[in-house]
Amino acid sequence: MSGILVVYEVSRDDERSVLRVHAVPAAPGTTSVPGPRTFCGKDTFAMEASPAEPNADPGAPWYAPEHADRICPACDDAVGNG
Repeated sequence: MSGILVVYEVSRDDERSVLRVHAVPAAPGTTSVPGPRTFCGKDTFAMEASPAEPNADPGAPWYAPEHADRICPACDDAVGNG
């Protein structure tokens, strides 16, 4: 899944819980730095990059299975792989 990264909207409390999982294109000229906006149009400035890369296997979801209940539907539609 070249050029697509995963970022997390996290809570602002001490636990930093994942609230929503978004897909984002890589910043121009990079493969590991999130671009400024998610596929759904949200600013990535306050989001945290996922420590894992999206799954590149055909038909596999782009997000980690433990976050399946928190994926952004608009990002999922844009990636078209979930």
